[in-house]
Amino acid sequence: MRIAYIAYPTSLMLASANAIQTWTTLRELKQVAPETLVIIPRWLREPSRFSEVAAIHLPRPAIGKLSRLYRSTLWYYAERSAFAAMSAAVVAWQQVRARPVDVVYIREVIGAGWWAAVWGPLLGIPVVYEAHDLESWNPSRAKERWAQPLLNLLDRVALRRSAAVASLTEDFRRLLSSIGWRQPADVAVIPDAFDQFMYAPGDRAAARQQLGLPASAPIVVYAGMTFSYRGLERLVDAFAALQVDHPAALLLFVGGRPAEIARFQAQADALQLGDAVRFFGAQPQSVTPAYLHAADVLVIPDTVTDVTASPLKLFEYLAVERAVVLPAIAALREVLPAEIGYYFQRGNTAALEQALRSALADPQRAEREQAGRRCVEEHTYTARAQRIIAVCQKVRIVG
Repeated sequence: MRIAYIAYPTSLMLASANAIQTWTTLRELKQVAPETLVIIPRWLREPSRFSEVAAIHLPRPAIGKLSRLYRSTLWYYAERSAFAAMSAAVVAWQQVRARPVDVVYIREVIGAGWWAAVWGPLLGIPVVYEAHDLESWNPSRAKERWAQPLLNLLDRVALRRSAAVASLTEDFRRLLSSIGWRQPADVAVIPDAFDQFMYAPGDRAAARQQLGLPASAPIVVYAGMTFSYRGLERLVDAFAALQVDHPAALLLFVGGRPAEIARFQAQADALQLGDAVRFFGAQPQSVTPAYLHAADVLVIPDTVTDVTASPLKLFEYLAVERAVVLPAIAALREVLPAEIGYYFQRGNTAALEQALRSALADPQRAEREQAGRRCVEEHTYTARAQRIIAVCQKVRIVG
C-alpha cells in the first residue's frame, strides 16, 4: 500500500505546532511506510525541514498574499484550492509512471473538500481526511456573511464524502455521529502525540540550574508557539492573585510572537508583578524540555478548539512527568482523567487560580505526575503513524 500524505504546514522550519505535528508524524510514517508520497507547498527556495522526509515541494501558489490588498481569508481558500489541484496532478503523474497511490491522507480542510468531491473520485483513489475542527468554527475563517453557507458546505463535503475521517478526539467522533454526518465506524480516533526522543522525565534541580532559575521557588510554566486564543490573560490574572501569598512564585512563558509578548508583559507590568513573570520568547524545540523540567506546574489556560481539543502541549507536559492544570473540557479528559489532572472551570479566572494552588500544595502531586506520564505512554508518534496506516489499509480494502 502506498499513501500520499498531503499537508499545508504553516511553517516549513517547524515554528508552529501544526508543522511540528505534521513533520514528526511523517518522520515516523516514513519509517514504517517508506514509499509514502509526501506533498507540501513551498514559497520559492524557502528552507524546509520537510526535505528530511523526502517531501515533494510544489511551488506555493501565493494567492493569499493578495490579502494585503483586501483583507480576507478567502484568498487563502483560493490558494489552497489551487494547491489541491497541483497535488492531484502530481498523484496522477505517479499513476502514469506506474507508481500508483492507493490512499490519499490529507489534513487540511480546503484540500480535503476538493479531494473528497473531485480529485479522489476522478483518480479512483479513496481519501482519508484528518479533521482538526469544523472550518465553520475556525477563529481564522472567512468572516464575510455571504461566505458562511459555503463554509458549512465545505465541512459537509470534506467530512461526508471522504472514505474515512481521522479525528483527534472521541468527542468529535460523537459529534459527527449525532449530526448524522458519519457513522462512528467510519471515524478513526487518532490523537496527537509527543516525540518520545525529546520529551521524557527530567531532573527539576538540574534544569533550574541550567536555566539560572531559583532552586526552591514555586514555578508555573506555559509553553506554546503562539499565545493567541489561549486564555493567557486569565493566567496572568490568576497568577497575580496566587502571588499574594506565594511571593516567591514565578510564572514563565516560553514561546510567543513579539507582539504577543509585549501585550502580556504590559498586563504583568500593570499588575506590578515585576520579575515574577518572565518571557523567554521563541526557543529551539530542543531547548523547550528543560523549561518543562524546571516547572512545578505546567498550565493550559484554554484551547482554541473544543470537541477537537488535542493540544500537543498536553502530551508533552505529561511526558515530562509534571502536574498539569487545564480547563474542564471533555476532549482533554479523554487523555487525562479528572482524578489525575488539575481541572478548572473553563474561562473562570478564580477557578484557574484555585487549580494552581491545589497543584502546588498537593502532597500527592508526585504520584499524579507519574500517573499522567502513564496516560500518554501509548501516544508516541510511532504509534500515531501505525494508526494512520491502519485506517488507510481499512479504506483500501473497503474501496
